Amino acid sequence: MFRTRPEHLTETKKLKLKQFLDEHPAIQALYQFKERLFTLLKHKHRKAKECKNLIPIFLDMVKQLKAAIFLPLVKLGKTLFKWREEIVRMWRFTKNNGITEGFHRKMKLIQRRAYGFRNFENYRLRVKVLCS
Repeated sequence: MFRTRPEHLTETKKLKLKQFLDEHPAIQALYQFKERLFTLLKHKHRKAKECKNLIPIFLDMVKQLKAAIFLPLVKLGKTLFKWREEIVRMWRFTKNNGITEGFHRKMKLIQRRAYGFRNFENYRLRVKVLCS
């Protein structure tokens, strides 16, 4: 329930979640922070001016994480701080090299299975068949 976005929860699960969070206010604060952070990270196709408005909000949230008492939250804050440029770039530009990485991984799997091929042409043909 905690990992599922609220808009994807059924009504009964929403009710259970609300009851649980009402009983545990500390967890409720963490849950609300997580949802705010996820909402911020889901922004896409923003203009430069909009990105400039989002940056201070993001950096403030990272600062809050780094100042937390709970060690995993501090670690998350440090990680987000290291990746801040990439995250901001993600708001503005949505292109990535996922397809290239996928083909590269597929070729490595083929190569692992094809260990012992006697000539490169057989490997090349197998890559063409499986990656097209």
